[in-house]
Amino acid sequence: MKSILKGIFKSKSEPIIIVSGLPRSGTSMVMKMLEAGGISPLTDHIRSADDDNPKGYYEFERAKKLKEGDVAWLPEAQGKVVKLIGALLVELPPNYEYRVLFMRRKIEEVLASQTKMLERRGEEKKIDDDTMAVLFQKHIKQVEDWMDKQSNLRYLEVDYNAMLEDPLPQVEQIKRFLGGELDEAAMTAVVDPELYRQRK
Repeated sequence: MKSILKGIFKSKSEPIIIVSGLPRSGTSMVMKMLEAGGISPLTDHIRSADDDNPKGYYEFERAKKLKEGDVAWLPEAQGKVVKLIGALLVELPPNYEYRVLFMRRKIEEVLASQTKMLERRGEEKKIDDDTMAVLFQKHIKQVEDWMDKQSNLRYLEVDYNAMLEDPLPQVEQIKRFLGGELDEAAMTAVVDPELYRQRK
């Protein structure tokens, strides 16, 4: 798949596109949307689809080792999109350009989705929802405050709930943010309301 981003940035190298946000906030869906739109995902397919993510997780295991200093994979990520949890964004080295799509979803839905996932796995919650909601909100603020200070990083908040209700405006916003010739129709077609299972 040829890159659609080359030539729209001043630097010779292409930016690394990152999809981030809280767990269960729609990151996998947006990864699939960007792939459909024409951007190659950086993924190793180690984590396969399941009942919680029937269309796949789009994860890249090496990305989880940023905190341990594994940055050798970053050149391969240029011009592609990779999924990264919010806590690891602060570990990104400053010598690359980043474009981050930061997912936002109603906290109560995130918590409900996580609870359902734990139930399927036979695990119990270690922290009550009220406490976790406060921690999540604090985490989001810390990550966004950090991103605001990075000269080599731009980010766009993507509203998961708005995406499920009416995807086209969100898709158009993503296209303007990233530039290039994204296939809006293909991206919009990925959005599946049937998978919106924890409505609040």
